Amino acid sequence: MAKRLAGAHRRVARNFGSKRRVGRSMNTTRPSSRALVAPEADLAKLQRRVDACNTILDQDLDTFVPFCIGGKRLGYLKESFAAKLERHGNVFVRQSEGIALHEQLQSERIRTEEVGKVMQQLWNEGTIVGWREELFPVRESFHDSPMLLLERAAVAHFGVKAYGVHMNGFVKDSNGNEFLWVARRSATKPTFPGMLDHLVAGGQGQIGCMDNVVKEAEEEAGIPRELASQARSVGAVSYRMKVDEGVKQDVLYVYDLELPEDFVPRAMDGEVEQFMLWSIERVMDSVANTQEWKPNCVLVVIDFLIRHGHIHADQPGYLQLLASLRQADLS
Repeated sequence: MAKRLAGAHRRVARNFGSKRRVGRSMNTTRPSSRALVAPEADLAKLQRRVDACNTILDQDLDTFVPFCIGGKRLGYLKESFAAKLERHGNVFVRQSEGIALHEQLQSERIRTEEVGKVMQQLWNEGTIVGWREELFPVRESFHDSPMLLLERAAVAHFGVKAYGVHMNGFVKDSNGNEFLWVARRSATKPTFPGMLDHLVAGGQGQIGCMDNVVKEAEEEAGIPRELASQARSVGAVSYRMKVDEGVKQDVLYVYDLELPEDFVPRAMDGEVEQFMLWSIERVMDSVANTQEWKPNCVLVVIDFLIRHGHIHADQPGYLQLLASLRQADLS
């Protein structure tokens, strides 16, 4: 066993600095200690990266048109998008509180069907792009029954809360040094092509969170179900961000999975260009000093660094950074 693990580290060292290779690239350096701590100067940089995901404060919501179902405010619309919805008066109506679904649409099934027809029209017109053929539940909080199922590509247009799962896949060597598996997204992805991402991540649709982690792990990284099922639920992060479509407000459930040193993920579904095994030092430097990471992944990586002791309470800015990872509503 020891020889095999040592061989794995020799392979890692040989691949450091090599050109990208799809599927099995392991570009990494070795950290010098088990508890590598982020330089204090980097905390300010990390904070700026988190702040870039929290660009809509509570007072900024007044500049958007509320989206309501049954008297409940569930989202926020740009005025230009609200005006397009208003053209479909049998589905959307303008009221004093904002844009609401027509009162005749009384069930989740009927709402989903009628709103879906309008979304198809807006996609045909080019208002909605990147059609996913994937329905996301629209609800006040995670454990509520959905009031509507909405095409994923339209979620940010409606500014409704969306959920996802992100899994940190990490490795410890015999000395306790940690490494993190990093994915580079395919250049053909409709969103954030070519950017750095987690080993496993996905939108949270209509199945359980753990079931979603196991499914995505197998589909995206070739992680066997029996191994993926060992992932631990370790918390959540949240943010509210201004995007071209309108408002993106997400809650990301966070999972950790410690992987064997000799396990190498495989790109399975075409969504990942390559997987890379990076030292914590390289991860911290990349997050702090580059724009390579998919924005919301930054929050999950920083959460990992805090929980694993690479950012600690004696560093100035620690509490501000910790609090800002959960700045938006966590319901």
